[in-house]
Amino acid sequence: MILYVRFHTGEVALPALIGLIEDIAPTVQALPPDGALVDVRGAERYFGQDAAGLAALLRVRALAHYGADCTIGVGANPLLARIAAQDAPPGTTLAVPDEPDAVAAFLCEKPAAALYGVGPATARTLSSYGLDSIGKVAAAPLATLQRIVGARAGRELQERARGIDRTPVAPNAVSRSLAAERRFDRDELDPVRHRRALLSLAEEVGVRLRGEEQVCRSLTLTVRYADRSTTTRTKALVEPTAHSAALTAAAYGLHASLGLQRARVRGIALRAEGLTPAEQAAHQLTFDPADDRARRIEAVADRARARFGPGAVIPGSLAA
Repeated sequence: MILYVRFHTGEVALPALIGLIEDIAPTVQALPPDGALVDVRGAERYFGQDAAGLAALLRVRALAHYGADCTIGVGANPLLARIAAQDAPPGTTLAVPDEPDAVAAFLCEKPAAALYGVGPATARTLSSYGLDSIGKVAAAPLATLQRIVGARAGRELQERARGIDRTPVAPNAVSRSLAAERRFDRDELDPVRHRRALLSLAEEVGVRLRGEEQVCRSLTLTVRYADRSTTTRTKALVEPTAHSAALTAAAYGLHASLGLQRARVRGIALRAEGLTPAEQAAHQLTFDPADDRARRIEAVADRARARFGPGAVIPGSLAA
């Protein structure tokens, strides 16, 4: 059985929570900003409990150690576990029985867009053919689905609509990323305050990367809204870096790509991914004296922070 765990906490706490899950079941796939897939088949035998019992154990430990509640979906595969977690009320566990009739009844009336891999465009296309629910997609002839979305995609779509998901839980190293988060006191509509938060996040991530002598290959921005939904965007950097100016520019670009106008934003998180030792990274030399000067100033500022504390040197726009 598979658990899909969605923590009601910030992205910064995810690595520690993943470590807590690994004490129960070692096969864990981190899904930043706040989720994880867990294969508990071995743990069921070890603890002598079923998947729902392990979910309860995980919730108690998360609350006891980190004060973090979570919503958990339980299913025979990652697809069913994800959908169960989407349906479960916050802070509860929803299990899908492992019988074909029960799976079919659970999926039947759900919209086709609830299937993993079916985006808005595909959902609209299916709806134009009258296939607006998972039950209708499951009942459609394979040849029809393949004509609509393609041969391979049609076969995968029919399998998923019937509750079949062959995707394994792939353990990954969430520690190979580094995250920072800012939460607003109230739902924030002002884009200027969004950019201030982004600047602060990029500065923090840059300082931490340089302190650990690491560079990152990509940045991921997560924006959390008033209704608890999130939007996530990732951007590969031109070169691996820990330079705050480069991180800030990438963060601003990610934010601009979202096209937010009057969105009620609850929080913003920035995650540096693909960490590698700084000594193994190459930097493209330039003839721009401003870039060289900025990097030298950055090094001096880092020494000041190390001696006098993280607030010793901050960007002027954040001091206002």
